[in-house]
Amino acid sequence: MFAGAAVYINFVEQPARLSRGIEPAVREWRPSYRIGTFMQAPLALIGSLAALVAWWFERRAGWLLGGILLFLVIPFTFLVIFPTNKRLGSAELDLRSEEAGQLLRRWGWLHAVRSVLSVAAFFVFLISLAGQM
Repeated sequence: MFAGAAVYINFVEQPARLSRGIEPAVREWRPSYRIGTFMQAPLALIGSLAALVAWWFERRAGWLLGGILLFLVIPFTFLVIFPTNKRLGSAELDLRSEEAGQLLRRWGWLHAVRSVLSVAAFFVFLISLAGQM
């Protein structure tokens, strides 16, 4: 579920947001980010924990690897994306500035890393479900 939501954001929501111009895009990003956090953070945590439980019982490396890949989106978000999120959400940010556009485009690329990690985890989980890993 996390991978699906992350990919949707990169391929649908972010391009649609950017097509409206930077000022409206940042205005739309702010509530979208807050709402998305309440969905995506628990999905990453629950998915990671479920994978570790599956690994504990089945001892298949795929569950462990997939769980680690999915879990990595959490520290990546806090350590790498959070400073960009904080600045995009700042009341001091001039929404008509070049900085606002750069921050929003940077956020899209950083979020794409989360998408890649979660899609990789998804495929590792599929391989593990098939009993191949």
